[in-house]
Amino acid sequence: MRNLIRQNRGFLAFMLLLGLFRTAVADWNPVPSGSMHPNILEGDVVLVNRLAYDLKLPLTDHIVLPLGEPQRGDIVTFTSPRDGVRLIKRIVAIPGDRVAMQDKQLIINDEFATYSAPQEQPSRAALDAPWQAKLRVEQVIGEKHLIQWLPGVLARDNFETQLVPEGQYLMLGDNRDNSADSRYIGLVPRHLLIGKAVRVLLSVDILGLWLPRLERFGQALV
Repeated sequence: MRNLIRQNRGFLAFMLLLGLFRTAVADWNPVPSGSMHPNILEGDVVLVNRLAYDLKLPLTDHIVLPLGEPQRGDIVTFTSPRDGVRLIKRIVAIPGDRVAMQDKQLIINDEFATYSAPQEQPSRAALDAPWQAKLRVEQVIGEKHLIQWLPGVLARDNFETQLVPEGQYLMLGDNRDNSADSRYIGLVPRHLLIGKAVRVLLSVDILGLWLPRLERFGQALV
């Protein structure tokens, strides 16, 4: 065994450093579900900046040094406070915000979100929802991005006004009718944030013939 380790110590050192890099600096995550449609698709592999908000001890949630503040509109990976599953969602409300939802319409700090139709419509909805998706550009508190609704799907479209406490964040999926987000799992504490998703590294069409979607390679996430 010692001879085997000695002969492969260069490779083992590389794998150790790679592991530390992925747990402390940057990571890449495949996306298997459609909860972030239309901005992230099933089969995308996203690059996650683990140093966007905090420097953590590798393999732990212990924050060594805060590096930046999460902002509304950031797409983040985090550990679910309910069951420990890694999720990817969008930060909709930050500490100090008052947030509510009425019949799908977001209200943040007494400002009602507006919804307008984009120029282009999607060709299909998420993998587990065959209905045609309804795209809208959601704009509130200076942030705007695409979301989608799935007609005929029952979701939690209403919740009472709540004040987001210090160190907590309210997350929503861009696919509002097919996302296990803060409406179901509650607010997310800062120490459970893993990092900011910044870019699609590569993408494969898992809904079709598993061909690469070259046009999505390197695409920035907004």
